[in-house]
Amino acid sequence: MPNSSLSLFSVYLPLPLEQHPNVLSSFLLLRILSFRLILLLLLLLLLLLLLPPPPPFNISNFSFEYLLISDLVNIYIYICTPPSSWSSMDHDRNNDIFEDEDKEALQGLSPVPPPPRNIHSYSQQLRATSSGPTAKRHDKGRKHSLDDIPMPVVSESFFDVSSSDDEFFLHSSSPSNTTRSRGASGEDFFVGADDDQLKQFQPLPEFIGNGSGTGIFKYPARSAMHGGRPPCLELRPHPLRETQVGKFLRNIACTDTQLWAGQECGVRFWSFENAYEAGRGLGGRVRRGDEDAAPFYESANTSPTLCLMADSANRLVWSGHKDGKIRSWKMDQHLDDANSHFKEGLSWQAHKGPVLSIVMSSYGDLWSGSENGVIRIWQWDVIEKSLSLSSEEKHMAALLVERACIDLRSQVTINGACSISSSDVKCLLADNVRAKIWCAQPLSFSIWDARTKELVKVFNTEGQIENRAELPSVQQQDQPVEDEMKVKFVHPSKKEKSGGFLQRSRNAIMGAADAVRRVATRGAGAFVDDTKRTEALVLTIDGMIWTGCSDGLLVQWDGNGNRLQEFSHHSSAVQCFCTFGTLIYVGYVSGMIQVLDLEGKMISAWVAHSNPVLKMAVGNRYVFSLANHGGIRGWSIASPGPIDSIIRSEVASRELEYTRRNSFRILVGTWNVGQGRASQDALKAWLGSAASDVGIIVVGLQEVEMGAGFLAMSAAKETVGLEGSAIGHWWLDNIGKALDEGKTFERMGSRQLAGLLISLWVRKNLRKHVGDVDAAAVPCGFGRAIGNKGGVGLRIRVLDRIMCFVNCHLAAHLEAVNRRNADFDHIFRNMAFGRSSNVTAAAGVSTASHTVKGTHAASTTHEESRLDLAEADMVVFLGDFNYRLFGISYDEARDFVSQRSFDWLREKDQLRAEMQAGKVFQGMREAVIAFPPTYKFARHQPGLAGYDSGEKKRIPAWCDRIIYRDNRSAPVSDCSLDCPVVSSIIQYEACMDVIESDHKPVRCKFHVQVAHVDRSVRRQEFGEVIRSNEKVRSILEQLPHVPDTAISTNNIRLQSQDTVVFRITNKDVKEKAIFRITCEGVCTVSDDREENTYHSRGLFGFPRWLEVTPAAGIIKQDHFVEVAVHHEDFRSLEELVDGIPQNWWSEDTRDKEATLSVNIQGSNRTETQSHQIVVRHCYSAKTVRIDSKSNNSWKGKRGSVHRSDLRQLSGSSDMVDDFRNF
Repeated sequence: MPNSSLSLFSVYLPLPLEQHPNVLSSFLLLRILSFRLILLLLLLLLLLLLLPPPPPFNISNFSFEYLLISDLVNIYIYICTPPSSWSSMDHDRNNDIFEDEDKEALQGLSPVPPPPRNIHSYSQQLRATSSGPTAKRHDKGRKHSLDDIPMPVVSESFFDVSSSDDEFFLHSSSPSNTTRSRGASGEDFFVGADDDQLKQFQPLPEFIGNGSGTGIFKYPARSAMHGGRPPCLELRPHPLRETQVGKFLRNIACTDTQLWAGQECGVRFWSFENAYEAGRGLGGRVRRGDEDAAPFYESANTSPTLCLMADSANRLVWSGHKDGKIRSWKMDQHLDDANSHFKEGLSWQAHKGPVLSIVMSSYGDLWSGSENGVIRIWQWDVIEKSLSLSSEEKHMAALLVERACIDLRSQVTINGACSISSSDVKCLLADNVRAKIWCAQPLSFSIWDARTKELVKVFNTEGQIENRAELPSVQQQDQPVEDEMKVKFVHPSKKEKSGGFLQRSRNAIMGAADAVRRVATRGAGAFVDDTKRTEALVLTIDGMIWTGCSDGLLVQWDGNGNRLQEFSHHSSAVQCFCTFGTLIYVGYVSGMIQVLDLEGKMISAWVAHSNPVLKMAVGNRYVFSLANHGGIRGWSIASPGPIDSIIRSEVASRELEYTRRNSFRILVGTWNVGQGRASQDALKAWLGSAASDVGIIVVGLQEVEMGAGFLAMSAAKETVGLEGSAIGHWWLDNIGKALDEGKTFERMGSRQLAGLLISLWVRKNLRKHVGDVDAAAVPCGFGRAIGNKGGVGLRIRVLDRIMCFVNCHLAAHLEAVNRRNADFDHIFRNMAFGRSSNVTAAAGVSTASHTVKGTHAASTTHEESRLDLAEADMVVFLGDFNYRLFGISYDEARDFVSQRSFDWLREKDQLRAEMQAGKVFQGMREAVIAFPPTYKFARHQPGLAGYDSGEKKRIPAWCDRIIYRDNRSAPVSDCSLDCPVVSSIIQYEACMDVIESDHKPVRCKFHVQVAHVDRSVRRQEFGEVIRSNEKVRSILEQLPHVPDTAISTNNIRLQSQDTVVFRITNKDVKEKAIFRITCEGVCTVSDDREENTYHSRGLFGFPRWLEVTPAAGIIKQDHFVEVAVHHEDFRSLEELVDGIPQNWWSEDTRDKEATLSVNIQGSNRTETQSHQIVVRHCYSAKTVRIDSKSNNSWKGKRGSVHRSDLRQLSGSSDMVDDFRNF
């Protein structure tokens, strides 16, 4: 079945005429006219973009106008040229547009001859031990024909490195003479080579460009312990993405002894007592990705888990799933390695759609939210009864809960108009201070009474009250947007089709122009998505509600839904919140975590992960964070502080224990194929013959397919998320065939942008250590919007080190040096790698759209401003860079080539001159070129006589290059955790016998040494430091203690509608006290004096007849707070049993008793102290039934109020707003 996306796109894109044999004659004239019309429209749209022009690039002697006007001339030539000539034009690839540009450029050069010097020719392999080159004079007679020139005999007709230069020196050292740093040596991933042969290889001399060490070209800092963030407990180290398909972790929750995680196939948990233990390794009973994780236990397979909640009162963990079910899991699982998969407990079908959020209210009821704004309540009394049933009655238990559902959306829908939004529920929040439930949807909020289940307030993200019953439905509001999307992207019916080939061609070019417009306006902030969406919600201990938005905005609300103030500390979207004591932790999409105080002031911030922070949870003195890639890290509650430097230095001092080293080889090949196709013999000679001992192969092609129509089509396809072409797939398949793909190598990823194509293969024995393949593309042509020039890149993680490979095609023509420099700078700054849209396609990755870093002027920290390429451990640029030879004539260049005297030619190399001046490829390295120039040749003409000898006589040039950098900031560095990637070039060659293109393919082989961390061992060392280091233990013991507090009573007796007020006093004069009031258990007092049996409600919730206000808060030093305990006649509630209201006269009239626990803790300490208060409700026969509509709360009503003051108290009273209304 054809790809639906491609079929959709083909509606308005011009297809090749070969695919329409029946209408070939009808479209012949239309094609000629339409392409000219298409390109003329593009020309006009690009001209409009000049007002105002984008900011000029920070490159000397370069302007945006020059770049655009030059490209517009190219468009004009395509428009004015008959289609019959396009093929030949594409063959010359815009290099032939200006007839005499080389000659004109040469005429402008200085006529002063170069200084006299000895001309050397080298025919032997460069050796590190060479005492010096052997001089050889040129023949006086210039040889214009090179057919008869003898060439050195080398394998597969490659020109190996065969010349040296005194000014070059060896910047790399071979493993045979490198002093090993501390740590164990790992596996060397070599195949097909003898050990002696591997030890005797000699790295080639390299040329290093200037300009490194500053700005974006600064080498990334590496060390045994990251210096830019607090030391962390890596409970689950970053797994490779490819190992997590179907197993990704998406949320976490903590109990007092465990950390639970919801994944795409169920749940798992870690016990804190095993948090520092070693992983089970690749040979253990865990799958790939978890070999270094601390020991954990996993459930049987279920539908993907979307939300988690811990119920410590009943020792249960509740989970909401994609299949609409809510499941319970016992915390106390008795498992061993032989039986590590545990099963669910009570489960029921809660929603038709996915369960997006669950929460327990102050009264122990379970609230759940789903799609379309559906909110349902599952009362604890019914859940408790279902939990008491045996496993054989599982079906009956589920049915009992399902029938007791309360659907809030249906209760607030009147005459078809609903008071709340129909958008998906983003998250639910229990406000246990005031017994309310907040429901957050992307652009609105609703507040519900947790006891009466009544809607209190509906308001938008600006705090404005909404009466949604009077508003049109969301479906009607969204209809214009949907209609607009249909116009742009939806396949119209046959009746709706209007116009013909010209109309579809116009749609294609408008798509390309839209890509131009978006890129041009993005820097000015004109391309803005909706930034008001709510992403996260949290309750702080002072009773305030904080929300995080997709633009990074933090908003503070009071408990009544009044917007108080807002803060903006980061431009990235907020993903999650977490609170501990008086601190607020904020997780962002950028991977950053910020720590705020209750006033919104930022205390600290660090980049916690390389991926978005999905969830955070507090447990075992750590704040755990879950990253999008599945890694889990724990941050000490004492961080940031003095403890960080102690732990960092102690763990770093044990580097020897957890350092591992491996080495392997990478083969990188580049070829401008000039829209041609290669034979299998050519591909094997270029790549296959050199792949026997390499672990990774990277191939970059340029000009796979060109032409104005193709470029417009490619740009339009990019706008709708499509990439690649049939010819591109042909190249990938045939290169894979030459590399024995499937048996020896596996293709991991590819990316195509117009005529640029890059792909990566990994040998199977190295495959388990390679992953996280990301792709990116940056167009540089036609106003930085079209992919005739630009770069495509792949980023991979190898042995936990990041490597980037970028295939570039830079601006052409001899004189366009500044444009080439600007293209490189644009690519380096704007290449932003993103996850591919198809992880498993072609056994690897292929992404569908290019991403460009924004240029917004929002202030960012130095850490977050680092570019993707700047942060990589190894970066390799390959491609047709188009740098030419300057100051030399065609005849002189051919003469030097005939004598194999490449040292003179290197002196005239534009790229070398620009690198030496620090203008391009700053700080990068290239092996000394010792092969003939690879451009320009006549096609299908073998030998060096194939250099361009036509009318233009293109000067031979080394256009096709491979340049890299690793972690070395000094010429010679040992491989260590401070310098984890050390590379050397052992082969740099051109295949001169390949004749399918006017460029010759080039290949480069790297020997790479990698130092990495055994994260399982390092976690053990981290735990040893935490447990045994006296300084660390002393700091943890000095954390703020639990303040000394007192309560005014421990017994309260209530009758109907009674209210008793008691005091909690903080007697500490230094520390604030944090209090939380819960209900440990409820019982019915027996008349026969038997011992009462207490039952805990969900999450220590209160019984429905009891209201406690406030149930949590902060008490200042030497202050007290007054708490009201009120009895409410719960007969006023419409209790539903099988959908039938319960009769009020059937109420149990026996006395009831509840045990309240007042839990006190310090502002930054996990330990608590508890005070017990017994509250008894004595039934009165004189109680009169009160209607629910007139008695929703005890506030403002008549009744007896008793104050329990057992002692004279000093200090002022801290009252919350709700209680002040009493």
